Amino acid sequence: MSGPERCPVTDWQTDFDHTAPEYAADAPAIWQELRETCPVAHSDRFGGTWLPTRHEDISAIAHDTEHFTSRGVIVSVLEPQVPAPVGYAPPISSDPPFHQIARGLLLPAFAPKAIRPLEAPTRAFCAQLIDQILLDLPASGVVDAAEQYAQHIPVRVIAHMLGVPAEDGDRFRGFIHRILEMAGQNEEPVSAEDTMVHYIFTQIEKRRDEPSDDLIGFLLQAEIDGVPLSDDHVGGTIALILLAGIDTTWSAIGASIWYLAQHPEECARLIAQPELMPFAVEEMLRAFAPVTMARKVSQDVELGGKQLHEGDWVLLPFPSANRDPEFFENPNEVILDREKNRHAAFGLGIHRCLGSNLARMELTVALEEWLARVPEFELADPEAVLWSTGQVRGPRKLPIRILEPGTSTTTTGAR
Repeated sequence: MSGPERCPVTDWQTDFDHTAPEYAADAPAIWQELRETCPVAHSDRFGGTWLPTRHEDISAIAHDTEHFTSRGVIVSVLEPQVPAPVGYAPPISSDPPFHQIARGLLLPAFAPKAIRPLEAPTRAFCAQLIDQILLDLPASGVVDAAEQYAQHIPVRVIAHMLGVPAEDGDRFRGFIHRILEMAGQNEEPVSAEDTMVHYIFTQIEKRRDEPSDDLIGFLLQAEIDGVPLSDDHVGGTIALILLAGIDTTWSAIGASIWYLAQHPEECARLIAQPELMPFAVEEMLRAFAPVTMARKVSQDVELGGKQLHEGDWVLLPFPSANRDPEFFENPNEVILDREKNRHAAFGLGIHRCLGSNLARMELTVALEEWLARVPEFELADPEAVLWSTGQVRGPRKLPIRILEPGTSTTTTGAR
């Protein structure tokens, strides 16, 4: 696709592109440089986009619903078509006061009590994936931990929650690539039948003919002030669950395995001290938080000495907030038993992630099952690791070598 969005980046302070491969590959270093030299960067791409990098500024925007609207949460060459307060993917794209109503509808479905029964099937599925990996293990011992493990886990869990076929996972991955990684910059046209909108509304129609007790059935039965949710509301919420519940979690799982592959001593520690796992999960979420959210400026406002104008995009890189030395001690160091850890991996403000209980469970189970069966492993080729572009950062290709016990030689560091 031609246009300024695909031109090479000339300066991260004035011409950044969050969809560029070099940004994905080296984002923590870019955030650190900007935090020190230009904490609120700007780019003319996507019609004008701002990138704050300090925890203070990111938090201020996330809590300011007067000057920043959530009707646009994915920076794109396409403008959001559904106006506030509902937005196109409630509640994440909803503004107050409707946001609280839309969020309240979903709270029971993502509460700890609702998530707990999902742990056993998630654990069983992780074990099945590892069984297959070990069964098919080549002589080299090299497998792709992203493509063969991490990327399958949340796909299966979300498919189960929505009551859709598990084999639809490949379609989910296509939706994620086009919408989150390419930010609307698709070079090839997509037929209507292959769009996420068509998929979702086909599922809604099926549930109307055959009522179900899955999450789609739950939404179709939900009401606001005695009135059933509109199809747009139901469809938008399903889209949110597909986009926010899959890519984010597989990215966190993959990034955690990427780190552990470079630190065998940390693997041994977690195996010997399983009580550390809750702290380790929080630290992995902090250090490798995958999500950058977005807002649209609804009223002109000043931020960090810069004037932001109505209609501008603003990215909220929560991973950068988690690396701010003004907020975290030794932020670039992964400390598995870090106790003071008020990280922003699940966002800040009223839009803090509803699915945090689900994501924590999936990450915990994925790591526990992996370490139980694959206690020693290393990066097979650090240069071959491929990080996703766009607003969710995680490894898309993660070649690791599964080792015989006692043969690990990895000494490389991880950022």
